[in-house]
Amino acid sequence: MIEVEVEDEAWTAALPGAAATAERAAEAALGGVEGDVVVLLTDDAAVRDLNARFRDRDRPTNVLSFPAAESAAPHLGDLVLAFGVCAAEAEAQGKTLADHLTHLTVHGVLHLLGRDHEAEAEADEMEAEERTILASLGVADPYRTDAQA
Repeated sequence: MIEVEVEDEAWTAALPGAAATAERAAEAALGGVEGDVVVLLTDDAAVRDLNARFRDRDRPTNVLSFPAAESAAPHLGDLVLAFGVCAAEAEAQGKTLADHLTHLTVHGVLHLLGRDHEAEAEADEMEAEERTILASLGVADPYRTDAQA
């Protein structure tokens, strides 16, 4: 089950289908994996607070993933997305907010499933998985550069 909570109404003002977009992306990223995910669409201040408390980084970021303990099964974890950061990134990258939200939700769910991108080989593998999932949702490759067009 995917539960999407909209804490910052800026999400639905900019993207009326924000909750449905995040739910669809999370379901696609889960594939056949059974489990529950909570997605919180909030503001930069809330994400900054969480980032400072849990990652020692006193700044907002686009998405945070909080994997659940194995004892919490079937809950896989929580995602938290910051509206201001996500909207600014989408604009700067020439993407729609819906496509960027889809990408970041897929990215976050993959983290909940144990994927990572700290090492180059892991990053390549995770990005390839993201590209495949996003293509199935009709979202263009977020890692493609203009030089590759």
